[in-house]
Amino acid sequence: MLTELNAKQRVAQHAADLIEDDMIVGLGTGSTANYFIEALAKRQEMGLRCTTVASSVVSMIKAKSLGLRQMSMEHLEHIDVYVDGADEVTDDKALLKGRGSDLVREKLLARACDEFYVLVDQSKLVTRIGELYPIPVEVMPFAWQMVLRHLEELGGEGQLRPNTAGDGLAVTSHGSLVLDMAFSNSDALVLNTTLNAIPGVVEHGIFANLATAVFIADESVDVIEQRR
Repeated sequence: MLTELNAKQRVAQHAADLIEDDMIVGLGTGSTANYFIEALAKRQEMGLRCTTVASSVVSMIKAKSLGLRQMSMEHLEHIDVYVDGADEVTDDKALLKGRGSDLVREKLLARACDEFYVLVDQSKLVTRIGELYPIPVEVMPFAWQMVLRHLEELGGEGQLRPNTAGDGLAVTSHGSLVLDMAFSNSDALVLNTTLNAIPGVVEHGIFANLATAVFIADESVDVIEQRR
């Protein structure tokens, strides 16, 4: 059955098969996360009992349309499993996320869970964070110029993210702006610590030491599973 699915569907199905009764499951955002939500809904139709919490309005609407039971994040102290995709993954399971501008909720769920499953295909594997995409840095609107100057002093180059229409700036669900920054030869762990300490930074796209397992869709096998 899995051989008939595309790469994203295969890793999504693999993760959905690991969900057990009475788990609280965090739902990521994006195309791969959508496949997981669909696979989880099918398991619920077959009798699985679970509750979900969404990382975004988009995933909340998707889960609701498929009949998945939901809870609000503010009612939870921890969750059992969080499942999401990533834009980049290194060998030590550092992640780059946030191109969808839901960094705060995504990182909250990633830190609150017992298990964090990351779903990717081979194209997302990199040697360093920032290799393929700029690193998103969510900033307070009134502080963006000061934060940008600080990041430039650290060797970063970037600018504010435009909105999809191209006629303004991208604004997150929390009302923040996003700086998309490139750092040459950046060390993810060092940069993670540095960004965490900069005033005006709300959140950023480096997820270090958070992933429990990375599920990789491979052409020759159904799924390659890497656990820490």
